[in-house]
Amino acid sequence: MTKRRIVILGAGFAGLQLARQIKDTGCDVTIIDQYNFHQFQPLFYQVATARLEPSSISFPLRKVFQRKRNVHVRITKVEEIDTANNSVITEDGVFEYDQLIIATGCTSNYFGNKEIEKYAFPMKSTTEAITLRNRILLNFEDALSANGEELDEILNIAVVGGGPTGVELAGALAEMKKNVLPRDYPDMDFSHLKIHLIEGLGNTLANMSEGSKRKSQEYLEELGVKVMLNTLVDTYDGHTITFKDGTSLKTRTMIWAAGVMGNVPVGIPKDIIVRGNRIKVDRHNRVEGLGNVYAIGDVSYMETPKYPKGHPQVANVAVNQGKTLAKNLKRLLHNKPLTEFEYKDPGSLATIGKRKAVVDLPFISFQGFIAWLFWMFLHLMLILSVKNKLIIFFNWAISYFTNDTTLRLILLPTRKQVEMGIAHHSMEDPEQVVKK
Repeated sequence: MTKRRIVILGAGFAGLQLARQIKDTGCDVTIIDQYNFHQFQPLFYQVATARLEPSSISFPLRKVFQRKRNVHVRITKVEEIDTANNSVITEDGVFEYDQLIIATGCTSNYFGNKEIEKYAFPMKSTTEAITLRNRILLNFEDALSANGEELDEILNIAVVGGGPTGVELAGALAEMKKNVLPRDYPDMDFSHLKIHLIEGLGNTLANMSEGSKRKSQEYLEELGVKVMLNTLVDTYDGHTITFKDGTSLKTRTMIWAAGVMGNVPVGIPKDIIVRGNRIKVDRHNRVEGLGNVYAIGDVSYMETPKYPKGHPQVANVAVNQGKTLAKNLKRLLHNKPLTEFEYKDPGSLATIGKRKAVVDLPFISFQGFIAWLFWMFLHLMLILSVKNKLIIFFNWAISYFTNDTTLRLILLPTRKQVEMGIAHHSMEDPEQVVKK
């Protein structure tokens, strides 16, 4: 009897959770991703600010499934989905499926602004976080010989977006300015280095409780971050941010954390792609109109009585959709009725700096040191391997007691990597680095 062929696109929280849950079903499972590792996205900002190395928050996919001969990992890019012929067309060939699961996650949403897309620094992958780290560290090397307007651009760092990613990144940069940079560059005056957090709404952490909104802004301002609320970015040319009200800000580094959109593969019918570039699914995560195609995680859009406008694009939703779909795929194998997905929100949390965090649970909200410990414990528990947990804990312990790390390495792609197509498209062009 031919094994059922299940193809999973994406090895993020949703895709990896699903694959791990169905690895023992006897089905032929193929995971397709452009990276050969799982990325722990909530800690990208710590890679970008040189607190953690990329390997600490990444885990090789082949390691996860090395004892499962029915699970195959393919590192390639999806070019198109051919739903009529039940196949996925990639750069490395065609993969046929009986059931297809789209778990391609999300990417940065620039709201159609090509200038911002061209010049801003996103942070949606490990490689993008490394690129941002390089940019931040190179800024301070360049500042040693800069003056005038060029120095002003270098010493202004703008983070656009006041959600958890923006708040955590701004806080980490502010602590870097206070505790790390004066030691690394004793001959520089960092009092002129300004961290700007730009948010279009009237609060930071807009989806959290009033207490958490207020406290997060207080923490940021205590750290010296300039919080700019009700401020909308109009455009950015790599040197100047122009705001909707006509004002501007000189900066060489604008970090974009202002929005996300679903990463929908070519081949999905346009009429089922909804707001936020997400794929509309039913309560079983089945794509509307496609009986054997499913979408889970950030790329999926499911309406329920509790979430009439779709679920939040957070890791916990992705993990639970992966688990529920795994159960339903097993039920299909035995002709059992399917279970509808129902999400119970466990709460939200964000850290702003050392001993500073905010936590909203369904039954209580709290801030400060206890919230910070809670944030660290939860993130450590979510890390995939024991080895990675220990590495991260060790780095955090050193950072806590010394206010320092030893990870500030500038690692740029070589010309050979670029010529051979090995370097990721988001990595900085080494030719431009040489010309500086």
